[in-house]
Amino acid sequence: MASPAVDRLVHEPARLAIMTNLFVVDSANATYLQQQTGLTWGNLGSHLTRLEEAGYATVSKGFRGRQPETTISLTAKGRAALVEYRQRLLAALSGIGD
Repeated sequence: MASPAVDRLVHEPARLAIMTNLFVVDSANATYLQQQTGLTWGNLGSHLTRLEEAGYATVSKGFRGRQPETTISLTAKGRAALVEYRQRLLAALSGIGD
């Protein structure tokens, strides 16, 4: 019996790393995410764009004092997508090694 397919947008390793880091905080700045994921700035930006286009994340640009700062957070849709991804992945892996 085939398991339901996982969300390919979430399944991509870099986006999964971004989403799991954001899941445990209200928001994070881009520097924190870059350090936690090990992604280059360009790669991080590219993946954040995909997450934002899907409605999974919001990206806000502003200033902290006089320094520019980009803040990212998961949307309710993004949180639900990550929880659903986990459930589907566990379902897909159930029975392996039994």
